[in-house]
Amino acid sequence: MAQANIQLGDVLRTITGHPRRLIVPVVLFTLGALVYALVRPTAWEAAQALVVRDEAGDRLSRPGKFAHLDEMKTSQETVLELAKNRSVLSRALAEVGPPEDHRISTNWPTEKDVEALQRNVKVTPPKGAEFGKTEVFYLKVQAESQPRAVALALAICRQLQAQLGELREAKARSTIEELTQTVRLAQEDLTSATRALGEMEQHVGTDLAELRILNESPSGDSHLRRIATDLERELRTLYAAQSENEEFLKLLNAAQVDPGKLLASTSVLLKSQPALGRLKDGLVDAQLRTGQLLGTMSEDHPLVQSGRAAEQAIRQQLHDELSVAIKGVELDLRVNADRIRGLEEQNISVQDRLGRLAAVRAEYANLVTETKNRGESLKAVEHELSEARASQAVARTASLISRIDSPDAGTRPVGPVWGVIVLVGFGGGLLIAVTIVFLTVGPETDSSGQARGSSPFTQSHMAERATGLNLKPSLDHIAGSRL
Repeated sequence: MAQANIQLGDVLRTITGHPRRLIVPVVLFTLGALVYALVRPTAWEAAQALVVRDEAGDRLSRPGKFAHLDEMKTSQETVLELAKNRSVLSRALAEVGPPEDHRISTNWPTEKDVEALQRNVKVTPPKGAEFGKTEVFYLKVQAESQPRAVALALAICRQLQAQLGELREAKARSTIEELTQTVRLAQEDLTSATRALGEMEQHVGTDLAELRILNESPSGDSHLRRIATDLERELRTLYAAQSENEEFLKLLNAAQVDPGKLLASTSVLLKSQPALGRLKDGLVDAQLRTGQLLGTMSEDHPLVQSGRAAEQAIRQQLHDELSVAIKGVELDLRVNADRIRGLEEQNISVQDRLGRLAAVRAEYANLVTETKNRGESLKAVEHELSEARASQAVARTASLISRIDSPDAGTRPVGPVWGVIVLVGFGGGLLIAVTIVFLTVGPETDSSGQARGSSPFTQSHMAERATGLNLKPSLDHIAGSRL
């Protein structure tokens, strides 16, 4: 079996054996690269560092700082969209003017000029940072000259700040219109709730203070509750005194029939009648003296008779005093009964007032809560409206984007230098030339009919063909012997 081995020398001989096919592509590509390097337009890139902040608003602790990274990312995305806005770029081109080699035209800038500038404007984060993770970013603009790139960068920054201010003003204007309508509705709701609350308070009348105390503190103490408590306490006292007087009256009536029953009464019942108490004590003392005399003397003894007379006199005086005491107790009973009736009527009136207040307390509490909530809602909306008006007022005077220093265009234009372009053209031409040599060079035969001076890849192909021709008779022979 014939085999074809490709050697490095064969490759070199094939390449050097056809210098024209090798030199012509190299020269053409190198000259083309040189011409392109000489005639290609020079591009300068100016980079302007910018920093973005959030609106101050009501953030007194950290004014101008973003609360979350998402807010900063949203702001930078807005700046990115505005940086390529046709209106911004058109104004910037009109501010800078056409380039020096531009034809004199009255419709500067044209749509093509704006589209060309859109392709040359980029907004990028700092090196090593992610877009939306830092407040600093770069606005990069490419132009045909260094001064024009710097001028375009400055103009785009100014127009970007102006456009962002107009956007903020339009947003604030729309917000103000919406909040103004919201404030009007909130004021109407508050007026309606206040009117309903005023009508209920007018209906309550003199018990308004009690109702407010009852609403603010259901378990709190109020003047009306203190009156009810005092009335109940006084009634309990009068009930107890009335019960004592009734028992005392029964005792006095029984003592008129039998004065000895008065001796068995307790001192508690005799507190209101001290004269009866003294007579009771005198009668007991007289009975003791008489008893002592009877222990040594007879009933007919003058001293005993004198003691009996003293007892009888005390009993008569006690009987007379009992009549007076009965009248006094009856009078106390009538006075206490009248006092009890008056206090009971007062207590009923106070309880009725408390009941009426309790009946309207829930509705009153709802009206108070509704009025308070609507007042707080109105206060919050008015605060938002004031913030929106403040944002509209500063939209044109203060910008959320600040420039850091001036645009930097560098000392060299962007893109490869002419030497690199020529070297790339030379390499590309050499690669194309080698490819053409290997694809176009055919086999050459010597006097014996063998291929020589051909491409190594062609020799390999011929070897494979020869191997295939040699194998075919052998395969036919094997097949015939088997048959």
